[in-house]
Amino acid sequence: MAGAIILILILTGIAGVVLVDNLIKKVMSLVILNSAIVILFVWSGSLTGSEAPIMLAGARDIVDPLPQAIMLTDIVIGICVTAVALAIVLRIYERWGTVSRRKLEKLMNENDD
Repeated sequence: MAGAIILILILTGIAGVVLVDNLIKKVMSLVILNSAIVILFVWSGSLTGSEAPIMLAGARDIVDPLPQAIMLTDIVIGICVTAVALAIVLRIYERWGTVSRRKLEKLMNENDD
């Protein structure tokens, strides 16, 4: 069940990046895709053991903590990339007056001529 939900989130993110015209919605689709991948790694890391990765006496079958630690780093990087992408979209809107990819292409082609 969890794998199916993760797959739906990944496909939603990819579809948003490929099919949506609005640049802000594209950035949000990337956020969904990033979150789905974080969930995938944490979920797959939890399949290896049954106890929390706290080293107590008698703990034998612990969950691998490495994917969780790496995903914490990925969350921070994802937030930074999202902030930069939204700042770029804001500058595009200030310069061209649109966040539509198609309208932006037309405006840029008209300026080249």
